[in-house]
Amino acid sequence: MTNKNPHKLNATAASLLGFLHEGSMTGWDLVALADNRIGNFWNLTKSQVYRELQWLAENGLVETGPRGPREKRVFKLTPDGKSAFSDWFSKEPAEEIIRYPLLLSASFADYIAPAALRDFIKTHRCTHTARLEKYKKDLLVQTRHSNISTGQALTFSFGIRYEEMVLQWMDEALEHLEK
Repeated sequence: MTNKNPHKLNATAASLLGFLHEGSMTGWDLVALADNRIGNFWNLTKSQVYRELQWLAENGLVETGPRGPREKRVFKLTPDGKSAFSDWFSKEPAEEIIRYPLLLSASFADYIAPAALRDFIKTHRCTHTARLEKYKKDLLVQTRHSNISTGQALTFSFGIRYEEMVLQWMDEALEHLEK
């Protein structure tokens, strides 16, 4: 089967094709891998993954194996899937859009009780501190085992710097709100 819709690939489908470069996987495996690798900066829901896998199979970008226990199916990247992935990722990525609920709250700081905003920031600070530590730990583990890919190294580096920047901003915001 050939790719009937080469221009309809979206970011979710493209990321699934990227993960399938590493080998055949079930939908469950892909959800877990996506959550682990890109979950902190790109959201994929189970329903999206299974919907996109169905579309990818219908368009010849992945092959499906027979249904196994609990109706699990293994998906394998096809040559057309590799080509579609390459075509999609050869295009310039769109600019990022920041959707950060805490920043939305902070933008209305003049209308929110300072103590409430401080509490919001302190709560989020704990989350970002834990994320920073996880990135550093995961990077150390991957580096020790010498199995870190260029893509993983780049995303860990970005994640670490992002979390450090967010924590610095939070410290400055808390200092400002104390005045």
